[in-house]
Amino acid sequence: MKTKAAVVIEAGKRIEIEELDLDKPQEGEVLIRYTYAGLCHSDVHVAHGDLEARLPMVLGHEGAGIIEEVGPGVTRVKPGDHVVCSFIPNCGTCRYCANGQQSICDMGATILEGYLPGERFPITGPRGQYGAMCMLGTFSQYGVIHQNSCVKVDDDLPLDKAVLVGCGVPTGWGSAVNTAEVKAGQTVVVMGVGGIGINAVQGAALSGAKNVIAIDPLANKREKAMELGATHAFASAGEAMETITNLTRGQMADSAILTPGLMTSEIVSDGFNSVGKGGVVVLTGLNKIEEANIQLSGSVMTLYRKQLRGSLFGDCNPTTDIPRILGLYQSGDIKLDEIITNTYTLEQVNEGYDDLLAGKNVRGIVIHEH
Repeated sequence: MKTKAAVVIEAGKRIEIEELDLDKPQEGEVLIRYTYAGLCHSDVHVAHGDLEARLPMVLGHEGAGIIEEVGPGVTRVKPGDHVVCSFIPNCGTCRYCANGQQSICDMGATILEGYLPGERFPITGPRGQYGAMCMLGTFSQYGVIHQNSCVKVDDDLPLDKAVLVGCGVPTGWGSAVNTAEVKAGQTVVVMGVGGIGINAVQGAALSGAKNVIAIDPLANKREKAMELGATHAFASAGEAMETITNLTRGQMADSAILTPGLMTSEIVSDGFNSVGKGGVVVLTGLNKIEEANIQLSGSVMTLYRKQLRGSLFGDCNPTTDIPRILGLYQSGDIKLDEIITNTYTLEQVNEGYDDLLAGKNVRGIVIHEH
């Protein structure tokens, strides 16, 4: 069948819209009609070459839609099911899934290669075989994906909101709840209030943090943080330090969650300096894989028992945490409607990313037309 998709052909070039051919689902695979896709910063990393991916690649790794057809051996979903796509698949049987670390499932090792198990490329076109970002390629009207990327959700959930829970929401929320292990009464710093950082703010607030200090150079991001749980907001870490010191009587923050668009050594240092004894610094944002962006005093880390923790997918287990977070949305404890700034058609995907990089959006959504 034919599908229209947004493709990165060459790193550094504008995203192109192409009509591609899509194979039928095979063993363990499903055909999904995407209804919505999220504009997440990780796709920019691929388009700009910060993350080296196999090209050409259909972008998009936040997706929600309806299952149209299933291949042999599929047991997780059936035709007609509403699903949110997990940007990292979960097989349920590898060492990491088996011990509750689905965010580092072995199947996720090939998400930047873009093929399904067996090095299968169900998408083809004028440039040959096309990969799919995170084995999903949600910037396409239709996709053939593995059942291990699907999480069934309630039919009455609005998919234009639920789509965000495939990556950005659990990545930020989990960075606070799971990785930083925020507890009631603590002081938490969140550096970078985009689509991930805003949910770290929500996660810290929901965990009972006494002080949630949001840091972002853009006023609209700081305002949104204050709406959704931050107690203080500053344009820079330097401006925030005095308040952090005073609020904690010199003990400094219990955790700093770093969610910038591009992680730098300066941001890591600012996070490290903002936490006190026993403090946890969570690295969630990315940069180029070879970029050396941690330059800290090992002696201070030892003497103050500070910790650096990497966080992928917010250390979430998508099969349980995606429904869990959506339940919190249904109860009004997590806000999704309020973080969506703009919607776009597939043809407007470049405009959407221009807006993201200009800081206009907290979150943008692609609405698929069929």
